[in-house]
Amino acid sequence: MYKKFLVLSLGSLLTFTVANPLYAVANPLYAIANPLYAAVNPLYAADHSPAARLKNAAAAKDLIGRWDITMDENGKAVPSWLEVKLSGYSTLTGYFVGGSGSARPIAKVIFKDGKFSFTIPPQWEKGDQDFVIEGELTGDEIHGTLVTSEGKKHNWKGVKAPYLYRTAPVVWAKPIALFNGKDLTGWKALGENQWIVKNGVLTSPHSGANLISDQKFTDFKLHVEFKYQKGSNSGVYLRGRYEVQIEDSPKEAHPSSVLFSGVYGFLAPNQIAALGPDQWQTYDITLIGRMVTVVANGKTVISNQEIPGITGGALDSKEAEAGPIYFQGDHGPIEFRKIVITPIK
Repeated sequence: MYKKFLVLSLGSLLTFTVANPLYAVANPLYAIANPLYAAVNPLYAADHSPAARLKNAAAAKDLIGRWDITMDENGKAVPSWLEVKLSGYSTLTGYFVGGSGSARPIAKVIFKDGKFSFTIPPQWEKGDQDFVIEGELTGDEIHGTLVTSEGKKHNWKGVKAPYLYRTAPVVWAKPIALFNGKDLTGWKALGENQWIVKNGVLTSPHSGANLISDQKFTDFKLHVEFKYQKGSNSGVYLRGRYEVQIEDSPKEAHPSSVLFSGVYGFLAPNQIAALGPDQWQTYDITLIGRMVTVVANGKTVISNQEIPGITGGALDSKEAEAGPIYFQGDHGPIEFRKIVITPIK
């Protein structure tokens, strides 16, 4: 009885897999666990053998790494960022940063014949369908399309992100006061301005435009004093590309990259050192290349950690260039008073 059942089961398996090859293509683990499928479907076996997968991973070596991307959204240049990693022998995974939000994990990047694709779920965007990103590797560049959660299609192109290694000894120049305590000299609003100076305090009384320094910097030490209201949110962008989060985060919250003093979406602080709303607080931030140290209210919460790429809301993705200091003004009331930067010589 057992032998008859076994023969019938094997016969049913062969009949099903021969008649349903797409099932095994969509479910490669099924074919691996059922070698009889590969025996009767040599095309699948050839394309999905360990050797074939390793060969595909080797072909993808030029895609692996970090990419600075510029998206064309109806004529507007929107910065984005992509990292592709090799997980195990042949699986490609990664992270993607769009024009807003935090870095989003990519479960799998499909790569074949120089072309690649992946999907990511929406974050703060409208619509409920996954983003679909398709691209092609051409020499030292990548280019392709992105279909949003609302079905809108945009073209994009990308170049390899710079390493930003620094080897020369650091020599600091003289400190520069970026805020004079009187007016907005040295600053400009991106959009209709709501920023005012009152009693020596630089204030955004309500959500509105972001504020950007006229001067640009490469490596520096930055001292910032700020105060937020209960439930408010802002951020300090380094070179206009990397946000150190300002947020009314509970002291008992588990540290996260999207909470107080985190580098948004990338680096979590080792503790929530916030003093709470309506209190003057300080950040002392040192940025050298990609390496950042954040001291919040006298406590070192991030120590010489690498920032992988731009964060959501960046001004551009030109990471090799100098950039301004920029304050987020579109997430609620925020105040700043002392703003001092010490650039590298």
